[in-house]
Amino acid sequence: MKKLAVVALGGNALLLAGQKGTIGEQEHNAYSTCENLMALLNRNYNMVITHGNGPQVGNLLLSDDAGQKLYGLPPMPLDICVAYSQGYIGYLIEQQLRNVLAERDMDRDIISIITQVLVNKDDTAFQNPTKPIGPYYSKEDAEKFTAETGAIYKEDVKRGGWRKLVASPKPLVISNVRSIEQLAREGQIVIAVGGGGIPAYYKAENKLEGIDAVIDKDLASALLATQIRADKYFILTDVPKVCINFNTPQEKTLDRMSVAEAKRYLAEGQFAEGSMAPKIRAALYFVNHSGNDTIITKTTLLGVDNGGTRITMV
Repeated sequence: MKKLAVVALGGNALLLAGQKGTIGEQEHNAYSTCENLMALLNRNYNMVITHGNGPQVGNLLLSDDAGQKLYGLPPMPLDICVAYSQGYIGYLIEQQLRNVLAERDMDRDIISIITQVLVNKDDTAFQNPTKPIGPYYSKEDAEKFTAETGAIYKEDVKRGGWRKLVASPKPLVISNVRSIEQLAREGQIVIAVGGGGIPAYYKAENKLEGIDAVIDKDLASALLATQIRADKYFILTDVPKVCINFNTPQEKTLDRMSVAEAKRYLAEGQFAEGSMAPKIRAALYFVNHSGNDTIITKTTLLGVDNGGTRITMV
């Protein structure tokens, strides 16, 4: 019986640092990523792919901002931007994966699923928005938008502008999870939970509605991996292994971490927020709730024995 893996693609799977973000660049990067994913298929895994969407949603919000200023178009809610990005990123990955499979005479259906993720509207994250998104504004414009909408803006000193902060609530329920698992276990490749999923909540009984938030992609993927009883969870990033004492003379790469060790390193502040710390928390969620391993590594090391850092229960 084939094993089931959830593979969370990092932002570099589609867009590399320094690139403009053209569709041609993203297609090329997606193709390279999909070539590396073949290592899991060759190791007898069925597969569910998740992905980030930060740069793409940022571009959508820039376009939305320009449309409002130039043409008076109505603003696009953040949940709709996430849905847009899920659709077109899923299309890019699906198309390039089909190209890679065809070159290897492999036949799989590839299904991209627009995925809502339920959050709690009373999550404390909504009282303390921390996730910067969208365009950079002047202080005057940020203050104006705050007065008009109540949104919170924060200055990015390095880049010289103010950005909107949104909540990052915990993911609670993945929509269509039974169908995702069934399709994957039947051998189809499923693309789901893009960008952490479209954040939604129950405005009233039996009435779902989107909400202005961004769900952490790795944590939502860990929840999905747990709910579909995945055998392994891969978090792909731009470093080969997790490090402690990063960027110091005492830097050390880790081949393996137990749950207890990972928790201790987190408490010591070894992993930066906005970088490795959320990935470690997502890894811990999956290991604690499934008993199975998480591997954090580069895409190019998927087929390498002992590639990446393995997080285990003990």
